[in-house]
Amino acid sequence: MIKRSFGDGGIDQRGENAFRLRYRIGKQRYSVTFKGTLADARKKLRELLKSGDDGQHVEPTRLTLGDWIEYWLSIGAPGRKKKRAGRRTLERYAQLLRGHVMPALGTKRLQQLHPTDIDRLYKGIEGKIAPRTQHHVHVVLGACLSAAVRKGLLSNNPIERAENIPSPGEADHGQVLDQEQLATLVRGFRHSALYPIVAIAAFTGARRNEILALRWSDLDPVKKTLRIERALEEARLEKGKPTRRLKDPKRASHKRIISIDDALVTLLCNERTKHLRLKVGVPDGAEVDLSLVRLPVDALMFPSFAGHSLDFAKLRDANAVTREFERQARKRFPKLRFHDLRGSHETALLDAGVPVHVVAARCGHDPAVLLRSYAKRTKKADTDAAAAIGKLLGGALVD
Repeated sequence: MIKRSFGDGGIDQRGENAFRLRYRIGKQRYSVTFKGTLADARKKLRELLKSGDDGQHVEPTRLTLGDWIEYWLSIGAPGRKKKRAGRRTLERYAQLLRGHVMPALGTKRLQQLHPTDIDRLYKGIEGKIAPRTQHHVHVVLGACLSAAVRKGLLSNNPIERAENIPSPGEADHGQVLDQEQLATLVRGFRHSALYPIVAIAAFTGARRNEILALRWSDLDPVKKTLRIERALEEARLEKGKPTRRLKDPKRASHKRIISIDDALVTLLCNERTKHLRLKVGVPDGAEVDLSLVRLPVDALMFPSFAGHSLDFAKLRDANAVTREFERQARKRFPKLRFHDLRGSHETALLDAGVPVHVVAARCGHDPAVLLRSYAKRTKKADTDAAAAIGKLLGGALVD
């Protein structure tokens, strides 16, 4: 036993890098198992004692899995790097854990959770939800229980000893439109309010929520560039209306400047002129000098004008954009998703021979992930490779 001063608790060694931490909160005594070095054990004991002083101590022996899940979600579902999850991610975690884990295991004492309980959970949801969703449940539950291990509430993560691990299956890489189909799709939206949004998605590969976060200050018509430096985030953590806000991109590589062609520059400038006319109340076609009219500095390219609002900074409903896009697009291309415009853009550039690192930088993508997705979207690259090697080797196979 490692002796400590009175009131500082105690540390009992239980094996190599395994310790029992004993401490007191008020008049109540507690003990938890901890794995790590002696220095880490001492640090953990200090954290436990401090949690009692701060009023944040969680009693380990009576804590249920449901209690821990709610606590983990309430502090932002931190992962290994102890960073809070984004609001949209947190909403998804809550759906997975509350919808699939808590009904089956929520009342189970956390410290009594066994790998066989997790096996039964996975068996129970098999066939009821999609295989990829089953795998997401496994990943999020694993992160939640790993946090309990870091907190000292569990000596190890029981999910690591479960046998019935759901397979992630094959990811859906979506539908890829060729150049002619993509042009047909964009032209089909010419008389729709979504026309400039669809055009940007098809001609830049930007994500939907990046497009809906664009401000007019992000457009440089002289240099012919669009600056991507924020994204729309929508969350519904509790019952009621969803909350929307602008956030920084998830990764630094998502911030980028995209070159655009003359046609898209003209389209966006025309859209901006419409906003200027709206601001001063001048109908289309009326002759007026708009050179002195200024939009607010935070004016969005695609704000919500619902209810005849003229708030140029009001964020749009992203899901409504997706629903309207699919309603119109699927008349010609059944099952097409808005996100497929991004994949089609990337595929068209790679098929045209644009270097993968250039496409990745343009679309804010990891090059390795982009190549894996591309390989599953199209056979053209393999066909081109076969033709190229046949041309290079010429008549080597001729008798």
